[in-house]
Amino acid sequence: MDWRIFFTAFTTILVAELADKTEMAILSLTAKTKSPWPIFCGAMLAFAVATLLAVLLGDAVAKCVPIHILRFVSAGIFILIGVLTLLGKL
Repeated sequence: MDWRIFFTAFTTILVAELADKTEMAILSLTAKTKSPWPIFCGAMLAFAVATLLAVLLGDAVAKCVPIHILRFVSAGIFILIGVLTLLGKL
Protein backbone atom coordinates (compact mmCIF):
# COMPACT_ATOMS: atom_id res chain seq x y z
CA MET A 1 0.00 0.00 0.00
CA ASP A 2 1.19 3.50 -0.80
CA TRP A 3 0.88 5.21 2.58
CA ARG A 4 1.42 8.66 1.09
CA ILE A 5 -1.73 8.25 -1.03
CA PHE A 6 -3.57 6.79 1.97
CA PHE A 7 -2.74 9.75 4.21
CA THR A 8 -3.47 12.25 1.43
CA ALA A 9 -6.94 10.75 0.98
CA PHE A 10 -7.51 10.58 4.74
CA THR A 11 -6.45 14.17 5.38
CA THR A 12 -8.34 15.57 2.39
CA ILE A 13 -11.61 13.87 3.33
CA LEU A 14 -11.25 14.63 7.04
CA VAL A 15 -10.74 18.35 6.45
CA ALA A 16 -13.49 18.50 3.80
CA GLU A 17 -16.04 16.75 6.02
CA LEU A 18 -15.45 18.69 9.24
CA ALA A 19 -18.44 20.87 10.11
CA ASP A 20 -20.24 20.18 6.83
CA LYS A 21 -23.96 19.50 6.53
CA THR A 22 -23.47 15.73 6.85
CA GLU A 23 -21.68 16.11 10.16
CA MET A 24 -24.38 18.49 11.37
CA ALA A 25 -27.07 15.96 10.39
CA ILE A 26 -25.26 13.21 12.31
CA LEU A 27 -24.83 15.51 15.31
CA SER A 28 -28.54 16.40 15.27
CA LEU A 29 -29.65 12.79 14.88
CA THR A 30 -27.42 11.69 17.75
CA ALA A 31 -28.71 14.47 20.00
CA LYS A 32 -32.32 13.62 19.12
CA THR A 33 -32.11 9.84 19.55
CA LYS A 34 -29.37 9.64 22.18
CA SER A 35 -28.19 6.46 20.44
CA PRO A 36 -24.65 7.21 19.30
CA TRP A 37 -23.44 3.72 18.39
CA PRO A 38 -26.17 2.79 15.88
CA ILE A 39 -25.78 6.23 14.30
CA PHE A 40 -22.00 5.85 14.18
CA CYS A 41 -22.29 2.43 12.53
CA GLY A 42 -24.95 3.59 10.07
CA ALA A 43 -22.98 6.70 9.15
CA MET A 44 -19.75 4.74 8.71
CA LEU A 45 -21.49 2.21 6.45
CA ALA A 46 -23.07 5.02 4.42
CA PHE A 47 -19.70 6.79 4.03
CA ALA A 48 -18.05 3.49 3.08
CA VAL A 49 -20.66 2.75 0.38
CA ALA A 50 -20.52 6.31 -0.99
CA THR A 51 -16.72 6.18 -1.05
CA LEU A 52 -16.70 2.77 -2.74
CA LEU A 53 -19.02 4.07 -5.46
CA ALA A 54 -16.84 7.15 -5.97
CA VAL A 55 -13.67 5.04 -6.17
CA LEU A 56 -15.20 2.57 -8.64
CA LEU A 57 -16.62 5.37 -10.79
CA GLY A 58 -13.34 7.28 -10.65
CA ASP A 59 -11.39 4.20 -11.68
CA ALA A 60 -13.75 3.50 -14.59
CA VAL A 61 -13.66 7.12 -15.79
CA ALA A 62 -9.86 7.29 -15.49
CA LYS A 63 -9.58 4.31 -17.85
CA CYS A 64 -11.70 6.05 -20.51
CA VAL A 65 -10.90 9.76 -20.19
CA PRO A 66 -7.41 11.31 -20.36
CA ILE A 67 -6.38 12.89 -17.05
CA HIS A 68 -6.02 16.43 -18.44
CA ILE A 69 -9.61 16.34 -19.71
CA LEU A 70 -10.82 14.83 -16.44
CA ARG A 71 -9.16 17.64 -14.46
CA PHE A 72 -10.65 20.30 -16.74
CA VAL A 73 -14.17 18.85 -16.52
CA SER A 74 -13.89 18.33 -12.75
CA ALA A 75 -12.77 21.93 -12.25
CA GLY A 76 -15.63 23.17 -14.42
CA ILE A 77 -18.22 21.18 -12.48
CA PHE A 78 -16.74 22.37 -9.18
CA ILE A 79 -16.90 26.02 -10.30
CA LEU A 80 -20.44 25.59 -11.67
CA ILE A 81 -21.67 24.11 -8.39
CA GLY A 82 -20.00 26.95 -6.48
CA VAL A 83 -21.62 29.62 -8.65
CA LEU A 84 -25.04 27.96 -8.46
CA THR A 85 -24.69 27.71 -4.68
CA LEU A 86 -23.78 31.39 -4.42
CA LEU A 87 -26.80 32.29 -6.56
CA GLY A 88 -29.07 30.20 -4.33
CA LYS A 89 -29.97 27.78 -7.12
CA LEU A 90 -28.77 24.70 -5.21
